[in-house]
Amino acid sequence: MDPRQDDRARPYRSVLYIPGSKERALEKAKGLACDAIIFDLEDAVAVEEKPAARALLAQVLKASDYGNRARIVRINGFDTDWGRADVAAFVGADIEAILIPKVSSAADLELVAQAIPDVPLWAMMETALGMLNAAEIAAHPRLAGMVMGTNDLAKELGCRYRPDRLAMQTGLGLCLLAARARGRIIIDGVYNAFKDEAGLTLECEQGRDMGFDGKTLIHPAQLAVANSAFAPSNDEIDLARRQIAAFEAAEKQGLGVAVVDGKIVENLHIVTARQLLSKAEAIAALSVV
Repeated sequence: MDPRQDDRARPYRSVLYIPGSKERALEKAKGLACDAIIFDLEDAVAVEEKPAARALLAQVLKASDYGNRARIVRINGFDTDWGRADVAAFVGADIEAILIPKVSSAADLELVAQAIPDVPLWAMMETALGMLNAAEIAAHPRLAGMVMGTNDLAKELGCRYRPDRLAMQTGLGLCLLAARARGRIIIDGVYNAFKDEAGLTLECEQGRDMGFDGKTLIHPAQLAVANSAFAPSNDEIDLARRQIAAFEAAEKQGLGVAVVDGKIVENLHIVTARQLLSKAEAIAALSVV
């Protein structure tokens, strides 16, 4: 199957981590305004709780309706005692993807691909080797999405936190290039200070401007900021419509370019404008449900 089927049309502005061991959080997530949920069996679950969390999550996903939120399960790595059992528990489950932690090469994806058929795979990009192998990872035929694991990457790099994420720029850029070259979804890393709305806004805007599809989040309080930052603004929607109208009018006159607000508009701008309007329509459809 094509792992990208319908993925690029689906909004991924806000991707919220939910611990697979927390029944109350799993229930609350059904009503949250997130585009996607990462049901986490890895970092968010204590070692002694992992088997019980796996069983709970499998039961909840089978019995629960999460609406049009994308359902992604982050398993434990195959180098642990739990990874293979995690995958086995979700064979045939109604989920959008399996998210594999600490992917450093395409071989890490292939191990999981052989263990579970017909489910798109997502890769956590959080190791230095993963950054260097981003193109190889993005080219795997079962890969549908990439998620930046900036906390683990910072640990590996030994870098200090900066609001501009200077130390992260190389890794972020390599993964973005790889994802876009293969048409994959790519989601920015988390912002740890969940009460710092101003800081989150700046980081969301940075990720959006770089080209990320959305941001992973650790708390429901962060949803509104991410949803706003990664959605087309009213001004952007208006400009896109005017660009399309002007270009179509120019074409009728036998011209290959138009001018809008004193700027040249070519066919490449129309492709971008139509993508933006499609995204706005998809977001509007989410809010209706």
